[in-house]
Amino acid sequence: MATDKKQDKERSVEDRLKALYQLQTYLSEIDRIKILRGELPNEVKDREDEIIRFQTRIAKHEDEIAGLHDLVKVKQGEIEMRREKIAKYEDQINNVRNNREFAFLEKEKEFESLEIELAEKNIRDARAKIDAKTAEIEHDKEELADNEHILEQKKKELEDIISETRQEEEQIREKAKALEPLIDDYTLAAFKRIRKNARNGLGIVTVQRNACGGCFNRIPPQRQLEIRMHKKVIVCEYCGRIMIDAALAGIEEAPKPEVVEKKKGRKSADK
Repeated sequence: MATDKKQDKERSVEDRLKALYQLQTYLSEIDRIKILRGELPNEVKDREDEIIRFQTRIAKHEDEIAGLHDLVKVKQGEIEMRREKIAKYEDQINNVRNNREFAFLEKEKEFESLEIELAEKNIRDARAKIDAKTAEIEHDKEELADNEHILEQKKKELEDIISETRQEEEQIREKAKALEPLIDDYTLAAFKRIRKNARNGLGIVTVQRNACGGCFNRIPPQRQLEIRMHKKVIVCEYCGRIMIDAALAGIEEAPKPEVVEKKKGRKSADK
């Protein structure tokens, strides 16, 4: 550990910045490969989520249907029980001794009949729900089958693209991994954090036409001088990206446009 820290100190800021810029180059290549894959990974994920959603809905409907079937059985049992009670009351009516007993038994029969009607209504409602949920299950199964078919196609497309670019990506990743030990831990961690938050994945950029190559805000001359001196790691005060000069990155700066001064014609005194 102490040896690593000693090596970090021995490496100049210039060397570390060069390694960091080269690392950015490799990572940008990996980003380019991912772009080639397009939206396929997201489409595959969306289809997988849709399949889970339909599977969950089907399972929920099947549980509800099972519950409704249980309800129907319970209500059918209640109806049988109440019919038996009615039959019992009718037998008792034939042997009543007074009007009071007759009225009581008739009232009980009426109550049981009403309960039977309610139970029958519950059964009809439950069966109607079973039919509706069965239709929903059929629809969901069709949607599930379609999504599974599309997912299979998308996965095949993605696998083909990945197989074409896998070897190239692995080689670039190995090169990128080999560069990381050349950069101090603090700068590397900061670079990864900046890169993660940047839309274009750039954690280190060059100064181009006196401006930050990431956010294109103008860099003051004194700041540009400090960047060219390679004495310390300097970040853009606007976007937070690490900045280096084009020469250190091995890039030829575009020539500045020449300003052509227009000479004013001298008016002749004599006409």
